[in-house]
Amino acid sequence: MRYIILSLVLLSICSCKENNKRDTKSQQLKIGKYRAVIDVQDQEELPFIFEVTSPNEIKIYNAEETIAVDEISYRNDSVFIKAPVFEGYIAAAFDGNNLNGSFIKESLDRVVPFSAEYNKSNRFEIKAKPQQTVSGIWETVFSEGIADDQYIAKGIFKQEGSKVTGTFRTTTGDYRYLEGVMDGDIMKLSTFDGAHAFLFTAKVSDSTMEGSFYSGNHWKEPFVAKRNESYELPNADELTFIKEGYDKLEFSFPDVHGNMISLSDDRFKNKVVIVQIMGTWCPNCLDESKYYTNFYKDNKDKNFEIVALAFEYAKTEEKAFNSISRLRKRLNIDYPILLAQYGTSDKEKAQEKLPMLNRVLSYPTSIFIDKTGKVRKIHTGFNGPATGEKYSEFKKDFETVVDNLLNE
Repeated sequence: MRYIILSLVLLSICSCKENNKRDTKSQQLKIGKYRAVIDVQDQEELPFIFEVTSPNEIKIYNAEETIAVDEISYRNDSVFIKAPVFEGYIAAAFDGNNLNGSFIKESLDRVVPFSAEYNKSNRFEIKAKPQQTVSGIWETVFSEGIADDQYIAKGIFKQEGSKVTGTFRTTTGDYRYLEGVMDGDIMKLSTFDGAHAFLFTAKVSDSTMEGSFYSGNHWKEPFVAKRNESYELPNADELTFIKEGYDKLEFSFPDVHGNMISLSDDRFKNKVVIVQIMGTWCPNCLDESKYYTNFYKDNKDKNFEIVALAFEYAKTEEKAFNSISRLRKRLNIDYPILLAQYGTSDKEKAQEKLPMLNRVLSYPTSIFIDKTGKVRKIHTGFNGPATGEKYSEFKKDFETVVDNLLNE
């Protein structure tokens, strides 16, 4: 069924202009800015801005984040745009200088309507002057009262005039760079990074907000929030732990060359080791991997190692390893990334692969192991660059812990 759906989508994209008399084979993206829209539920639009700097290069903008994209190809009257690292891609036909098509994730059988209008640079249309200011800290609950779905978050926002930027931190990570507006008393925020397409809308009062969170066109959930400048999330070092009776982590998974890698290998003996539980599909994992890659290059000669365990939703082992190889090449990662699981990123299944853990709550999760092989700390989630101060705190704490373990 997946291949039938994708074939129909691509066929419609590539043939929708066949009656146009102009020579579409030579058409390419025009230099300039585009306002892109991905359709979500409730007839809402998830907008983002990208800029074409050359026919083979674009930049996607989310608040302070700029994503450089250079995997762009053309076929007949269509263009195919693939963001770095992630599987998802845009397939769209030209309509003059505009685009119409889909955002596609093949492994998840997801096809989401996409369009882009040339020479437009306003992310959201503003219909009214801002009636509220959301700058500050917001104690947030998603899916409140819904069994198994409820979770807490910390909203961190900055507003200048009508423009709003910020993020939501959760116990498992953050929603990265959100950008939007305050339109009257309605807050609208969005982000698109090639993996996730997020839209948040909320009605805001002086001290509360109530709204909806959309992920693509497949997910919607409510959220409520109240101002609380002193609010903090639970300690990320206390959420995942080694079960009673264990003090060591054990596994054996293959690398991209088919070699089975274990912590008992000589490479890891008498060294401080960070085990990174991650997935190539995960933006928070990407942020963490960028930081770990640089840290590893500076410290790998100090009896220090990192090994990543990838839990991939790609349906075949070959596709999973292709994603791993693509990530390693993009980030110039020197440490090994092992394929721990493919076909699903289900956390309960992941915990079965690592039965000594009480649970796998988050991608990513980092496990700190001392020179004797004992687990000394487990950090759930990752506070990425979008969290500002928290990202700086994470790096400082990480480097302090590693340095202390190296000096033991």
